[in-house]
Amino acid sequence: MAWNEPGGGNQHDPWSGGGRGGNGGGKGGGNQGPPDLDEALKKFQDKLNNMLGGRGGKRGGAGGKGGGGKPRNAFTLPGLLIVVVLAIWAASGFYLVDQSERGVVLRFGKFQEVVTPGLQWNPPLIDDVRMVNVTRVRSLTQTQSMLTQDENIVSVEISAQYQVADPRSYVLNVRNPELSLENALDSALRHVVGGTDMIDILTSGREILGSSVASRLQSYLDSYGTGILLQTLNVESTAPPDPVQDAFDDVIRAREDRQRTINQALAYANAVIPAAQGQAQRLVEQGQGYRESVVAEAEGQASRFSALLTQYQDDPAIMRERLYLDTMSEVYGETAKVMVDVSENSPLMVLPLDRLGSAGSSGASAQGSDEGLDPRVLERLGSSQSSSSSNSSNSNGIRREGR
Repeated sequence: MAWNEPGGGNQHDPWSGGGRGGNGGGKGGGNQGPPDLDEALKKFQDKLNNMLGGRGGKRGGAGGKGGGGKPRNAFTLPGLLIVVVLAIWAASGFYLVDQSERGVVLRFGKFQEVVTPGLQWNPPLIDDVRMVNVTRVRSLTQTQSMLTQDENIVSVEISAQYQVADPRSYVLNVRNPELSLENALDSALRHVVGGTDMIDILTSGREILGSSVASRLQSYLDSYGTGILLQTLNVESTAPPDPVQDAFDDVIRAREDRQRTINQALAYANAVIPAAQGQAQRLVEQGQGYRESVVAEAEGQASRFSALLTQYQDDPAIMRERLYLDTMSEVYGETAKVMVDVSENSPLMVLPLDRLGSAGSSGASAQGSDEGLDPRVLERLGSSQSSSSSNSSNSNGIRREGR
């Protein structure tokens, strides 16, 4: 039979301390039901009071006895609560700083220090720690239309990449560093574009524009004390107003054609100049060779003349005759003429070869075909044909020079 079945006298109540029986058994006497929640809370409170040094035990009725115990301390519970609160407060002060971050510590709103990566502790509600990422590269892009130096309107798109170099300045000196950077970029860009012609901004001056804006922007950021370090600044695009876009496109194409023509000319020059330099070098070397040959020939002739001078001093008459013959051979060797020495006292007669041939074929009795020739020459020619040996031995004979 179950313990909670009715009618049985043999019931076991797990909440009561009594044994078996009906009305007379146990402390509570009679049939016990489930424990009351209020009574359980009361027992827990009594145990807590015993731990805190309060009055323990059960309280009697009107005529019962009261339980004895230690006198209760009124400051024990608040002290325990304070200890627990302090432990929770101290535990909440631990935080971890990442490797890419720096922590700016403010104590009651005043700068205290900059904490490095690692596990850190600061008193909560007293110190305010603001984390700043110092390794992440941030970017900012702007597109503005502005007036150039020659009073034209140009649209410029520019982008900037930057990092936080000084966390303290970044947090404390400027209320909104990004907004300050944007305004400073706009100011620097307008200042540089306002001092440049539009044609330079649209063509070859874009690189100069970017470097000028970057240097001026960094000077602005340093003067503001933003703690921002500019990494790169790129001029993404520059464009004229839409109504004149076609005209500027034509100008750009013309510049490109001009540059292409220049490149072609340079390529042609690079191909022709080396050949001309080689030819010039060849001519120089030929001139040097000719100079050396002429000098050597002149030196040889001088040596020959010196040798002839020695021979001339020994026998002047023979040397004069030799020099005369050599000179005449050299002079008449290049002409198609024949020289005839008629007599010692007569001058030299120079005849053409064709006339000489016709005269030789007709012999000493030449008639009308040899008109115009000196009779003495004809007579001398006839005598030379009859005696062939006299041509080589007799100095008054015929000596033929030339080709």
